Amino acid sequence: MIRHLVLFKLNEGVERDEPRVAAGAEAFEKLGSLVPEVEFWECGWNVSDRPIAYDFAINSAVADQDALQRYLAHPAHQAGVAQWREFSTWVIADYPF
Repeated sequence: MIRHLVLFKLNEGVERDEPRVAAGAEAFEKLGSLVPEVEFWECGWNVSDRPIAYDFAINSAVADQDALQRYLAHPAHQAGVAQWREFSTWVIADYPF
């Protein structure tokens, strides 16, 4: 299994209640059920007020490297990434478990 973690940081001046951000979060909330390769999916907004904290997180799992590549190429994933690219930056970690 491969764990796929993504942490998003909203760009300066962007608020989570903006319509485009809400639409991006909704797209990712639905993504786990749209991609057959996803075996585990959860995402949500950070509740910490620490200055080093990221704003939104995805914690997911796929079977192997091939499944990860199919997930990354999936049109629903690409559409979600395109939305978030407009208002955030992110970091990723993919590791076997």
